[in-house]
Amino acid sequence: MSDGSRQVRRCGVLGDPVAHSLSPVLHRAGYAGQGLDWTYDAHRVPAGGLEAFLDGLGEEWRGLSLTMPLKREALTLVDRLTDRARLAGGVNTVVLDDGARVGDNTDLPGAAAAIRERTSRPLSSAAIIGGGATAASVGLALVDLGVTRIELLVRDAVRAADTVAVLRSHPAGVDVRSAALDGPGDLAADLVVSTVPAAAQTAELVAQCEAVPVVFEALYDPWPTPLSAAALASGRVLVGGLDLLVHQAALQFELFTGVAAPLAVMRDAGERALAARNPA
Repeated sequence: MSDGSRQVRRCGVLGDPVAHSLSPVLHRAGYAGQGLDWTYDAHRVPAGGLEAFLDGLGEEWRGLSLTMPLKREALTLVDRLTDRARLAGGVNTVVLDDGARVGDNTDLPGAAAAIRERTSRPLSSAAIIGGGATAASVGLALVDLGVTRIELLVRDAVRAADTVAVLRSHPAGVDVRSAALDGPGDLAADLVVSTVPAAAQTAELVAQCEAVPVVFEALYDPWPTPLSAAALASGRVLVGGLDLLVHQAALQFELFTGVAAPLAVMRDAGERALAARNPA
């Protein structure tokens, strides 16, 4: 691999919407912390536009972070998939190496690291609100951490079928069931994960989650969401979207640059950027 400290290389985050992304803040802080003369920018790429963007990249490009709606679109546009990207059925990282595109998924190890940073309690059951690519990645991370039963709470079971199939494909084996998002009754699980917009977190949904001791809110903006605010108010363990973003971004940083990520520097930059967006 070339010495990244001696030449300008380009990286970026792609998605739609993408203007809100904190990834540029984190990666740029990492580059500055490690003395790398690299650039990292956000690029709005709508569904169906990834192939054209990839085809237009020059030799100076080293890596891409992918967010909605591109994670599954990328599966057929890379030259090679890592085992964890194949298992997740989604790509959030593309490493560009000597003309080859390698699709990876840092959401899996990033989610596991984020959870274990906040709690060491045993986890055997989980409820996941939402059924998209993020739900699949976090769910697989939970199975890696020992979860054997997952309930997906979704509005449309048909649209969540791919995620159910992905979770059931984990070699460790897991009992996966889907239920209506607006179903009655409190959730009985060791951990609840929300991957839905803040606007979808109704008072009824928040109330359903009150007895769950660990809350994982995959969003970081807006912050706090109704679910994370309730967890903070009750003193429950809260894993935030910034936790996930920082850990998965640190892994991307290392894949792109070959240099150890300055995790604390990246986290501090993210916290300061969020505080500026959401002043008390």
